[in-house]
Amino acid sequence: MSQSSYVNNAIFWVELEKISPNPYQPRREFDEVKMKDLAESIRMYGVLQPLVVTRKEVFRDDGGMNVEYELISGERRLRASKLAGLQQVPVLIRSGEESSQLKLEMAIIENLQREDLNPVDRARSFERLSKEFGLKQAQIADKVGKSREYVSNSLRILSLPVEMIAALEQGQISEGHTRPLLMLVDRPEEQVVLFKEIVTKKLTVREAESLSRRVATDRIRNKAKYLDPAIIEMEKSFTESLGTRVRIEKGKEGGTVTIDFFSPDDLRALLDKFNHAETPQKPMTQPESAPVDDRAPADAAKDSDEIYSLKDFSI
Repeated sequence: MSQSSYVNNAIFWVELEKISPNPYQPRREFDEVKMKDLAESIRMYGVLQPLVVTRKEVFRDDGGMNVEYELISGERRLRASKLAGLQQVPVLIRSGEESSQLKLEMAIIENLQREDLNPVDRARSFERLSKEFGLKQAQIADKVGKSREYVSNSLRILSLPVEMIAALEQGQISEGHTRPLLMLVDRPEEQVVLFKEIVTKKLTVREAESLSRRVATDRIRNKAKYLDPAIIEMEKSFTESLGTRVRIEKGKEGGTVTIDFFSPDDLRALLDKFNHAETPQKPMTQPESAPVDDRAPADAAKDSDEIYSLKDFSI
């Protein structure tokens, strides 16, 4: 077959065994269930959209020639066709030797158009275009038909810790959850705490963003010279006792105590803790040698109220 006979977008049937995968395929994970569904569809209706390949003629030592094909786009269709037991598939043959960059670009674009790339695979694909082929973010954006901000935000995902990237790949967290996590990139301990809360408490993106902003606010508060160290210590004690974040804001008169919760169950658990704390304890027997409080009953009651009352705070 001469080159001129297949350059005009003609479709040819090629044996599956002669087509090698695209070495620049950006996708690493393929859903087995969806792949089986596609294979079943192919068994019933065939491959409706041809694969795109390059063609290469390789001369053997005995003077003969082998024809090899390398996939540019259509990885899912290629795999599903094998599952379906097909011997041949329809292909479009790209003329000439396609560059490695073009093979990667076409694979990325196809997956983006089909929304088949998970956020991590997409970010790694953009990273390859940047590192291996020296493309700027604006150039990548032009090639894949996205904004520069889209490319930049995708690449930022790769700055997250390995465990968070893995959770995103596995669907434990969404791409939206990466935004509040990235806000804490310079606070690794807080970032890990937020990540664990997202996973264990199934926080929504909005709840995670609210927590992330609060941590950023707390960072500014903790740097303030006027903030009483005793208040900070009490916040830590509250947090440890209640198992959730607690913030105390001190005003000119009184202040506010803010307690985080993320579900009705969390709120009930907090209420149970408060109720348990308010359970009256059996009074201790006063030893005979103890000094007697000879103040007026009203004065003593007032001191007791002021010690234990939260009248100056609101929750």
